Amino acid sequence: MNKILVINPGSTSTKLAYFEDLEKMAQVSVDHDSEDLKVFEKVADQSDFRLECVKTFLNDNNVKIKSLDAVVGRGGLLRPIESGTYLVNDTMIADLKSGQYGEHASNLGGVIAHSIATEAGCSAYIVDPVVVDEMDDVARVSGTPEIERRSIFHALNQKSAAREVAARLGKDYNKCNFIVAHMGGGISVGAHCQGRVIDVNNALDGDGPFSPERAGGLPVGQIMKLCFSGKYTLDELKRHFVGKGGVVALAGTNDFKKIGDAYVAGNGEYDWVFEAMVYQVSQEIAKHGATLKGKIDAIIMTGGIAYDKEFNKLVTERVGFIAPVEIVPGEREMLPLAGGYVSIAEGRETVKEY
Repeated sequence: MNKILVINPGSTSTKLAYFEDLEKMAQVSVDHDSEDLKVFEKVADQSDFRLECVKTFLNDNNVKIKSLDAVVGRGGLLRPIESGTYLVNDTMIADLKSGQYGEHASNLGGVIAHSIATEAGCSAYIVDPVVVDEMDDVARVSGTPEIERRSIFHALNQKSAAREVAARLGKDYNKCNFIVAHMGGGISVGAHCQGRVIDVNNALDGDGPFSPERAGGLPVGQIMKLCFSGKYTLDELKRHFVGKGGVVALAGTNDFKKIGDAYVAGNGEYDWVFEAMVYQVSQEIAKHGATLKGKIDAIIMTGGIAYDKEFNKLVTERVGFIAPVEIVPGEREMLPLAGGYVSIAEGRETVKEY
């Protein structure tokens, strides 16, 4: 039996779970007050603060650090890598701490996992981080040579949902074609072809549909005018598009459930926001009908927004002609992280080096 600690840091929370093989024995989401986090200049500086939360979780659940067989952290912003389970090594730690590929709370996953694993005398791993890159070369081309399209998306969640649907259909994920829409604070829509995500929007950096907290793709000319308007610094503009963009900018809240409930209630106040997001998500899904040349086993909708039945219904009305629509609601992070190590331990997968 493998005893596995899973660590998933978010911007204002740290999700923790303890597994024995794939059976979840304990889980908690520790919320962090924004005032407590303000004292840290960089994300990397939060590691000791969050490490104490991990140790408290272990103590509260009577899990001895020395008993752990593996510690698995959420993968952060690294150089582009292929899908799989990676051993956390010194090179990865250096890149996560430096933030040279981007600052994000998920960078702390590998760092904290390594700290706990060192004390436990076991190894630390990450699984399918957001920088998984399996894109076809043709998908990388933009209309200007200085900019290449990048693969940054909810790889862990998308692949987990796709494997679940493949199992439902009695098929091998590596022999299926899916269009997967992960819909949470950010939205990524990927074309999965025979186990590879051959094209996907950069859900972090201004590509694809707008979402509860991100502005999505915007007209370049108007962005340029905004950049030189004098209204914003570079950092302010980044937050304007990512964190304070999308639904929160349009409706004053990032609580999409509130928007969805208002739509169903028929009060009309935010119908235009709800319908516009349905429209843009549907368009992003539909374009991958061309990516996959019409050969699609299913369209999969996952993430927190996939709990919204009306949203699912309206998107399905627009894209259901392409392929059957499967709903796999919710964030899918903790179990696949543990599963990555179990696959290694059982010899079904080979650990990868960063």
